Amino acid sequence: MTDERAFLASLPTDLFIDGAWRPASTGDRFDVIDPSTGDVLATVADASVADGDAALAAAHRAQESWGRTAPRERAEILRRAFEMVTARAEDFALAMTLEMGKPLAEARGEVAYGAEFLRWFSEEAPRISGRYSVAPDGRNRLLVVQRPVGPCLFITPWNFPLAMATRKIAPAIAAGCTMVLKPAALTPLTALLLTEVLREAGLPDGVLNVIPTTHAGAVTGPLVQDPRLRKLSFTGSTGVGQRLIADSAAQVLRVSMELGGNAPFLVFEDADLDAAVDGAVLAKMRNGGEACVAANRFLVHEAVAQEFTERFAARIGAFVPARGTDPSSTVGPLVDAATRDKVASLVEGAVAQGARVAVGGSAIPGPGYFYQPTVLVDVPADADILREEIFGPVAPILTFRDEEEAIRLANHTEFGLVCFAYTRDLDRGLRLAERLETGMLGLNAGVVSNPAAPFGGVKQSGLGREGGAEGIHEYLETVYVGIADPFASRSA
Repeated sequence: MTDERAFLASLPTDLFIDGAWRPASTGDRFDVIDPSTGDVLATVADASVADGDAALAAAHRAQESWGRTAPRERAEILRRAFEMVTARAEDFALAMTLEMGKPLAEARGEVAYGAEFLRWFSEEAPRISGRYSVAPDGRNRLLVVQRPVGPCLFITPWNFPLAMATRKIAPAIAAGCTMVLKPAALTPLTALLLTEVLREAGLPDGVLNVIPTTHAGAVTGPLVQDPRLRKLSFTGSTGVGQRLIADSAAQVLRVSMELGGNAPFLVFEDADLDAAVDGAVLAKMRNGGEACVAANRFLVHEAVAQEFTERFAARIGAFVPARGTDPSSTVGPLVDAATRDKVASLVEGAVAQGARVAVGGSAIPGPGYFYQPTVLVDVPADADILREEIFGPVAPILTFRDEEEAIRLANHTEFGLVCFAYTRDLDRGLRLAERLETGMLGLNAGVVSNPAAPFGGVKQSGLGREGGAEGIHEYLETVYVGIADPFASRSA
């Protein structure tokens, strides 16, 4: 504990505006809680409306010079940041484990994943390109160029404190945009540590401004309405995203929205069950189920349902809930009491509607906000737990008879972020890719997230893509220049 206290005392806990750490203008601070114990880890500056305005003003001032900075220079800053985050992997992992709760092994995995966005977009920055062509009638020349969209506001969630920040910050830096980041109040320490690393990597003053706050709506609302802001990127619930989209309409902001999910996990009768069970464990239990891409509904062909369920339940039941710094821990707590209580309520409601608990099914007495890893069977197709995003270590299973029913059940949701499907039939896999209403498909794979791939959904799961070659275009405006025919005035 002494080492943890020393480590926590070394972390920045103030606002970061225009290249400097500063307290909130009101002097207010808020507590960051360890979800494993309920203890206070640190107190962090609580940004006010005035602080938000100062952050946007700094970003606006820095935009012109930063937008003209050479792509190679922006790339080198990102590359240095990647190397520095990688070198401090244990610090980032410990910060995440303490404030979010995930086991250290998972936190180390997030460091590798989150850092990779810095490296990926360091390589994309010099590759921003346009095109030059002759108009079809031959009379003019068409020049198309890309330029930075301008100052951005980023609102990130608590479940992946590093990766959700780097997934937005890295392409913005690569494209030449300045930023205001509002990290989640539950997990601000990781974002503040990342900010310190980016400053040390040479990011100029004003390019990144960070304003933790417990007054999210009050602080970010005026920014969304401010004409100096040109882009909003949000990761979080669909309800909040819908309100932000509506609020952004007045300024016609560019928006990227990564919202809720309700991922189906399909197991067909011809699936490799060893691979399917392994994939199901990954898809459900990564981050303790607190992920928008977590499998939320398990749809299993009736011919293999019993065997799959027995094997899957045995694996889920073997998870060890414990504080993330405990070497025995394979699943941490839920992030707060409200999240744990919601999970408990969903399980209780499913049982009341006819589901049966195969393993788990109860909250674990405190300290901390732990819930038993749980598998539910005989879940009715109209159960509430199949419609809501669980965001916890609970896996409801129901069966299907054929491919048509599987697709119908999978698509029976307003969300469309990711689907998972296990089958040995290549033709079926291609049919699923064309018929499932989803932005991403894990085909015989329980994890799809990759910095080199476009992450995002359809329907009420969001707008835009993060990562991949597509990710940087969210931060670029397309400008067309029509040029008069250079041969028109040439003497015959």
